[in-house]
Amino acid sequence: MAMKTLRATGHMGAGMTIEIMCGEHKVYMDQPKNAGGADLGPAPPELILAAYAGCVGSIGRIIAFQEKITLRGMTFAVEADYDPDRLLGRETSARSGFQEMRLKVNIDADLDDEAKQVFLDKIEARCPVGDNLINSTNLITVLDK
Repeated sequence: MAMKTLRATGHMGAGMTIEIMCGEHKVYMDQPKNAGGADLGPAPPELILAAYAGCVGSIGRIIAFQEKITLRGMTFAVEADYDPDRLLGRETSARSGFQEMRLKVNIDADLDDEAKQVFLDKIEARCPVGDNLINSTNLITVLDK
């Protein structure tokens, strides 16, 4: 199958708000009030957590359909740890990204625990968001003139 390109475009809104268009969908990001924002949307790193949970759920549905598994539902809890010093411009040797991310998944399907783990392993292997979190992706940033 040929490569597919996804695009997002955006601009700064009022205050700390960022407006991004993903296809036909508008996404608002902001900072909490204690960080100078109006708290009108999640902060960008929080969207990574949401994207990962959403990807796991979406891939779960695809696999369940393909394997004829009656998947009644899934719930997700994602958390990640990071040191905010670098993004705030403080001297630090810490990375600005997540140090660790943890995902807890509850699967409502007629599968025993072993089969649920196999199902979850298949999801993890096929989730592009998880793949981008685990593996290095070339990131090319250019100044648009």
